[in-house]
Amino acid sequence: MGVFDRSDKPSQQLQPHEDDGQGVAGAATAFVERLLSVGIDGKGAFSSAEAVADEALRRRGTVPQAIDAVVWEHTRLAAAGGFVTGLGGFVTLPVALPANVAGFYIVATRMAAAIAHLRGYDLQEGSVRSAVLLSLVGADAQDVLAKVGYVGTSRLASLATQQLPGPLMMAVNKAVGFRLLTQVGKKTFARLGRGVPVMGGLLGAGMDGVLVRQIAAQVRTEFPQR
Repeated sequence: MGVFDRSDKPSQQLQPHEDDGQGVAGAATAFVERLLSVGIDGKGAFSSAEAVADEALRRRGTVPQAIDAVVWEHTRLAAAGGFVTGLGGFVTLPVALPANVAGFYIVATRMAAAIAHLRGYDLQEGSVRSAVLLSLVGADAQDVLAKVGYVGTSRLASLATQQLPGPLMMAVNKAVGFRLLTQVGKKTFARLGRGVPVMGGLLGAGMDGVLVRQIAAQVRTEFPQR
């Protein structure tokens, strides 16, 4: 059972000095809210993770086959790139974020949440939602947890089944958003939070497909059948 050490401020890794006065911390929070509200709960024509999982199970008949279908579908969506750019309203962040990057992580979030749902996890539980977000950062999950003051197992399934304090979940979610934005900033575009990012070009379809499958492998490992 993990322990939240209140002597370590849960948001100390995202204090105002780190956003350099340009709203990066606010962007991280807004970005995560989009991942949760759209990637997990769905919006408009973009179905929720639970609906996608249930439909895959109805069509395929078994959980393993349904998971395979979910991964394949989301690999195709990620590779297509930029498919959510026309939906509008997804990228109203304090800093400009390339729409295809937001779209990639929304797709990855829905895929991860759908797999977790198929494995028996309740997507309405805050701890499960935080664990899904953590799956997006892969091997960095343990580092993220340590930085927000969480002491205990870094196994996402164990984290998902705990009754985590609200402040801890908020700190974890914000830290994940910050980590994703900083990773994207290093690899994909320059000057995050200092005006409109300069894109070196859209993420390649092949790269997006590989990345989403890596996340899928992480989720399959971290969320065993309940």
